[in-house]
Amino acid sequence: MESIIIVLAAIAFMILERFFPYNRGQKLFREGFWVDMIWYSIFQSYVVGMIIAAIIRWIDSTSDISRLHLVTAYPIWAQLIFFIVLHDFYVYCLHRLQHAWPLLWRTHEAHHATEEVDWLSGVRSHPLESIMYVTVEFAPIIILGAAPEVAIYKGAISAIWGMYIHSNLNMRMGKLQYIFNGPEMHRWHHASNDERAFGRNFGTKLAIWDWIFRTRFLPPNEKANKYGISEPFPAGYFQQVFYMFRSFKNSRS
Repeated sequence: MESIIIVLAAIAFMILERFFPYNRGQKLFREGFWVDMIWYSIFQSYVVGMIIAAIIRWIDSTSDISRLHLVTAYPIWAQLIFFIVLHDFYVYCLHRLQHAWPLLWRTHEAHHATEEVDWLSGVRSHPLESIMYVTVEFAPIIILGAAPEVAIYKGAISAIWGMYIHSNLNMRMGKLQYIFNGPEMHRWHHASNDERAFGRNFGTKLAIWDWIFRTRFLPPNEKANKYGISEPFPAGYFQQVFYMFRSFKNSRS
């Protein structure tokens, strides 16, 4: 059921982008669309998913923490909110480190390499980055003894919210933007032609961390209009995966 909801959300974002675009003129099947859809969204998600499941099973089998059922007694809605907030905070911290440390940036640059940001852009993530992010998302859910439904609901929310914040959708959230992240802030995070936006807006679902730690950037009456990274980036999936292992010598990233 959650897969159907995610697919329907993707279709909805594709349609809404046509009618209410943030940046006009972006194509539906923009450059790199099929690489992102077939290789990142389908192939990599399947392979990385198996690796992450094995990692979590190993952690669970060697720790015995899940046997304590530390959060099991709480209602499912409370468990879900707890893990959304917890996950969003340490992803904010990890995301900042990726932009600060050259080695970690190598796991993140593929995500920023696309020059047209849309609902599908969020899936472009190096396998090592995906392993880091998804493991820290789901390992606590399993290890702390959450209900099985929590992982399902959390996964669906993460997928849909990832599409939302990257969507080419001209949506203003008003005062809600102080708490929740949306396209109007996250598209500035991907902006490549305005130094004011560099190293800003690291939040995923919640924007509150950027406001608390003063990393927000949301200028009134302005829009981000150029995306990508400063150096050429390979077009093919496997070239992108192995590109992170290039020498640091003479590299700007």
